[in-house]
Amino acid sequence: MSPAIHNAAFEALDLDWVYVALPVAEGRGGEAIAAMDTLGIDGLSVTMPHKAAVAAAVPRRTRAVETLGFCNCVFRDGGALVGDSTDGDGLLRSMTQDAAVSPEGARVLVIGTGGAASAIIEALGRQGAGEVVVVSRDPERAREAARLAPCARAGAIADSAEAEVIINASPVGMAGGPDPTGNPVPEGLLRPGHVVIDIVYQPRVTPLLVAAEACGATALNGVGMLVHQAALAFERWTGHTAPLEAMRSAAFPDLAEPLPDS
Repeated sequence: MSPAIHNAAFEALDLDWVYVALPVAEGRGGEAIAAMDTLGIDGLSVTMPHKAAVAAAVPRRTRAVETLGFCNCVFRDGGALVGDSTDGDGLLRSMTQDAAVSPEGARVLVIGTGGAASAIIEALGRQGAGEVVVVSRDPERAREAARLAPCARAGAIADSAEAEVIINASPVGMAGGPDPTGNPVPEGLLRPGHVVIDIVYQPRVTPLLVAAEACGATALNGVGMLVHQAALAFERWTGHTAPLEAMRSAAFPDLAEPLPDS
């Protein structure tokens, strides 16, 4: 969805920019970075499998990228190329703006240990979360991911009882994933005071969010993270405040319509 999202943003602000998808063979991410100066490219989004190679190739890296070892965005700062990671901060922006919950001092449970989960854990630590509990089917992976933030530790799904915010950063509930009808939080562990965020956006209402709404919790899907991480990249590249509604509408033209119940 990235070309549609960013080109809609450029058009909304009448900027003479264009965003295109560039196929790059695996193992040649560093060459793509070197080509930016030759081709006059001012910014890149970076997808798998290039995130680690690009992080190693850029002359400068943000604190997030230094910690994570991978990046999804490259921008210029005074002419120098900088690698950044916008996924974690995009999720926290969505949490703050769409659910009115500040990460500072928050008790958060994160389900998953993949790239998105890692970026979220790092961002929570950097932005002052009180405690981050990492849950995974593989305890060693949970312990490894918890090292990304000083306030994080490996834990169990039962720790959700003490959490204020529950974030599903696993593929459970994702359309086309390994468990599209699954819910990573067993029945009975959700309560009305929870803010439940599922970074999945296909479908927009997952089994986890259905359960959260049924018990009176605040439920937030992955649309906000998708749009806010793109908005952060847009702002890094252009220096302009991102037109969020134009970007959201380009990604999901039907968002003006009520969300389905399931």
